[in-house]
Amino acid sequence: MPRIQATRTQIETLAWLLFFLLLFCLSWCFHWHEGLDEFIERHHDYPLDHALLALNISGFLGLFYSALRIRDLSKEVNRRLQAEKNVDWIACHDTLTELPNRRFLDSICAQAMSDQRAHETYAVFSIDLDGFKKVNDLLGHDHGDAVLKTVAQRLCALFPHDHVFRLGGDEFVVLARRVGNPDLAALGDRIVSVIGKPFTFNGAAVDLGASVGFALYPEDGDDLGQVIRHSDCAMYVAKKQGRNLVKPFAPSMQDELAKRVRIEGDLRAAIRKAEIVPYYQPLVDLKANKIIGFEALARWKTASGAFIPPSEFIPVAEEAGLIVELTDHLLRRACTDALSWPNELVLSFNLSPIQLSDRLLGLRILKILGDVGFPPHRVELEVTESAIIQDAATARIVLDDLVNAGIRIALDDFGTGYSSLSQLSNYRFDKIKIDRSFVASFETNDKQDKVIKAIIALGTGLGVTITAEGIEEESQLQRLQDLGCDIGQGYLLGRPAPIEEIARRSRWHQDFATPLIA
Repeated sequence: MPRIQATRTQIETLAWLLFFLLLFCLSWCFHWHEGLDEFIERHHDYPLDHALLALNISGFLGLFYSALRIRDLSKEVNRRLQAEKNVDWIACHDTLTELPNRRFLDSICAQAMSDQRAHETYAVFSIDLDGFKKVNDLLGHDHGDAVLKTVAQRLCALFPHDHVFRLGGDEFVVLARRVGNPDLAALGDRIVSVIGKPFTFNGAAVDLGASVGFALYPEDGDDLGQVIRHSDCAMYVAKKQGRNLVKPFAPSMQDELAKRVRIEGDLRAAIRKAEIVPYYQPLVDLKANKIIGFEALARWKTASGAFIPPSEFIPVAEEAGLIVELTDHLLRRACTDALSWPNELVLSFNLSPIQLSDRLLGLRILKILGDVGFPPHRVELEVTESAIIQDAATARIVLDDLVNAGIRIALDDFGTGYSSLSQLSNYRFDKIKIDRSFVASFETNDKQDKVIKAIIALGTGLGVTITAEGIEEESQLQRLQDLGCDIGQGYLLGRPAPIEEIARRSRWHQDFATPLIA
């Protein structure tokens, strides 16, 4: 609209100028001035000369006023044109990092579709930050915004002549022109290295990682938008496999992504229909030779009768934001089932690592126990070392709340990856669970045997109960009993089973002291 107004003003000004020149020429040719003087002289009784003078002065003043108005209008038109440019910029850029956004990227994709220059080739890098949520949770969103700005600056410095986009949250995309045959995997490693450099804000050091996936245009798709989706698919695979990884796109990744989407849809329906239920595996006192409790394990049986393993659907639930709903459902169901058990039996229940970053976790668990009427002292929650490492401050708050309420805490998968004596000294654990990987080979591996001995001795010294997982052989059971292990769990002692089968096989009120051996 301002452009139209400016053009209209220019046309009107030119028209008035041409009209003035026309009158001037006619006056010059026909001597209008002499005729006007003669007319005024003949009618000197009338003040025509004064009227003419006033008209001339008014004309000049009107011309001056019009010039001022044209100048003001020109300024207003320029201001509106600049405002239009600002609106267009805001619509196509991220206001925090000032990087182009998804709308800008979509316009480039549309332009690439209509551009017939087949020699243009691109590498598309999809980047997702690892550990960014921890920055927001521990340091606040102001520090998180500062981290995003710094990441944007680092990526722009690494790709000074290419497009860097922020698509939202902690997700970035780089659209880089390819010249020659560059080593894209090495370039992806440089992205990880640049983002992995420590950030320091107000004396607080922040370490981040990055998962990077890349795809090639036009090799991986005729549509640039499709290639971007492929790079995002590769990034998802990199993120799933670990931290600071770079993955090139492969067609097989689409099948994996499609499978994940299908599982997520089925998982949502299964949670809504309460199809995922707890199965119970016995915990056996190896010294008294009797069951002291059961661990609740999630089992998903489809309509066809097939079981989907937890290793497939639990990660999907975590990534899709369904883990809270799933955990609450399973815990409520398990507590309800456990009400029928003898009062001596303990219910052991696993928590997802990401849940320890939720400060409201303790309140939700206590509310479920209160609603069901299940006593907190009969509940044992299992947490992994990785869960504590991810967000130590929040994990401490959550675990302290649970312990103060009377709930027991078990450190699961001890000895795998994050083992540290500081974990045992900084947190109040009632039990340590030896990972099944040690139990599977400790009879034939002298080092593994010594590790188990050390863990059992550590538990004895700290007054902490030791549980061994994955007992499948009689010789393993005998050896663990000889070493003084407190509790055993595994297929030899009992497989996970639904509550109906557990109750039938255990005969609670008849021979509770009889161990459950499957």
